[in-house]
This record gives sequence, structure tokens and C-alpha cells, in this order.
Amino acid sequence: MVKPFRFSIQASVPRPAAEWRELGRRAEDLGYSALSVSDHLDTAMAPLIALAVTAEATRSLRLTTLVLANDFRHPAFLAKQAATLDLLSDGRLELGIGAGWKTTDYEQSGIPLERPAIRIQRLAEAIAVLKGCFADGPFDFDGEHYTIRGLDGQPDCIQRPHPPILLAGGGHKMLTLAAREGNIVGVNANMAAGIINHRAGPSATSSATDQKLVWIKEAAGDRFNQIELQTRVHMSSITDDPKGLADLMAPALGISAEEALASPHVLVGSEGQCVETLLAWREKWGLTYIGINEDSMVEFGPVVEALTGV
Repeated sequence: MVKPFRFSIQASVPRPAAEWRELGRRAEDLGYSALSVSDHLDTAMAPLIALAVTAEATRSLRLTTLVLANDFRHPAFLAKQAATLDLLSDGRLELGIGAGWKTTDYEQSGIPLERPAIRIQRLAEAIAVLKGCFADGPFDFDGEHYTIRGLDGQPDCIQRPHPPILLAGGGHKMLTLAAREGNIVGVNANMAAGIINHRAGPSATSSATDQKLVWIKEAAGDRFNQIELQTRVHMSSITDDPKGLADLMAPALGISAEEALASPHVLVGSEGQCVETLLAWREKWGLTYIGINEDSMVEFGPVVEALTGV
């Protein structure tokens, strides 16, 4: 069965409440499924608060954290915040959570940046705690990083058994965890370097994505067909000169223009070319949940309409 496309807008730039509400309404009117907000100590707004305001201003737009850094919040308290947002939005939350990756977040906050294996292990425990909080009745949890005693997570979520959990990654350990525990699996570049630069590009190529799908399928097993596969498009533009744009962009990512154009994190070309590219991504990798930048929202409206029938 071919899964339908849906699209999200990534938006975090601070602005007055009226403008932020209007952004959500505009995305909804253009046929986007969700609005997502990142979680960093940069200029971006706080995701859960920003999405709560979006919920108030929209009717059906889904609210996506893309993604919360697990090290910034205890999962028991995050569960309460997430359940509250799901309740107050009539069941529209998509809970994206990750192990944390951006070096400056840790340097500026003083939070220890432990090696990826430890952060991923802690995230795995956090997911177990979150699911325990979302389930009915009190539960206990004994882990290396978290201990829970007789906690009955409240309030209850609208979405049962819990809001969709989105886990994204570019390495084997993270994608294995995502495939085993996530409802939505984000296929991303490898962010182990702690910064997006020339070291990330080689892990964002077509061949690297082929390998990631092997890992996901192996880890997911029988539940693979129940998983929605997502990609975050970092370069999106409607243009008559995709090669020229790729020539300018690719060196900073450490890959060739041809590799950039074949990457599932680059979507450039005419409206028709972009539609064809997305259909090819779905056919090759099963990618159907496409996240693009806020500044491309309006120009990609016809592409969204062509592939969702809105």
C-alpha cells in the first residue's frame, strides 16, 4: 500500500504573537500537515510554548517538536507538558525527541556533553519513561539514568496510547532505536560532529540513505510498514537552475553538486521537477513526510497541493 504524502513547515524565528498565529493559519490554508519547532539555545523560540499558541490559532494543523533534546528535560516532566499540549490541542501533538547533538547548546548551558552512546542510552530510557507516563495507571522504572516510583502520569492524552513519537537520526545506533520505538522515523544526516558543515554532507547522500533504510528495516522488523518515514529538507527552492544552486551549496557540505541534488535533504527545481523528485523518494526510500523551511512555504504550496490533493 502506497502511503500518502504530508508536509510540514519548520519555523522558529521569534515574532509577535499575531504574526506567529498567522504563520500557522497560512501553513494550514496551504495544505501543510504540521508546523515544527526546533529546540536549541539560539534565536529560536521555546518549542512547546510556541506550539501551544499555534494550537490556539489553527484547526487541524499538527504540532511537531523537531526535536526536543532529551538532556534538557526530565522525561516525567516532559510527559506532563506533552500530555497537556495534546489535551489542549484536541490531540494534535507529534512528540519529536532526540539525544541532543548541537555542541553549542551544551557549551553555553554547562550541561555535560557525554559521548553519543551514553546520550542514546539515556534517550532509550526516557522513551520508556514517557510511554509509562502515557499509559494507564501508576508504574515503576529502574534504569541507569532514571528511576520512577508509583507515578501515574496525568493528564491523559487525547491520542491513545500516546501522541506519535518522532525519532530522527543519521547513525546506526540512533536509527535502530528510532525503528524500534518510534511511530515516525526521521532519516537525517549524521550530526555526530555537533555542527552542520562539510562533515555532515557525506552522510546525507543517496547511497548513505540506502544504508540507513537497511538499518531501519532490520531494526523495525514486522512493524516497518507501520512506521512513517520523514526527512528534513535543509535546502528547498523552486528554481529553473537547480544545478547552479547546487554548485554554490554543495562545497560547504563536502559533497558534489550531483550528490547534493540526489540527496533527500535537498529539494530544488521547477514545481514539476520537485513533484517528480518527491515521487522518486517515496518509490525508492518510502519517504512520505517532508519537512521544509519556512521561507519556502508559499512557493512550495503548488507542490503540496499536487501531492496531497488539497
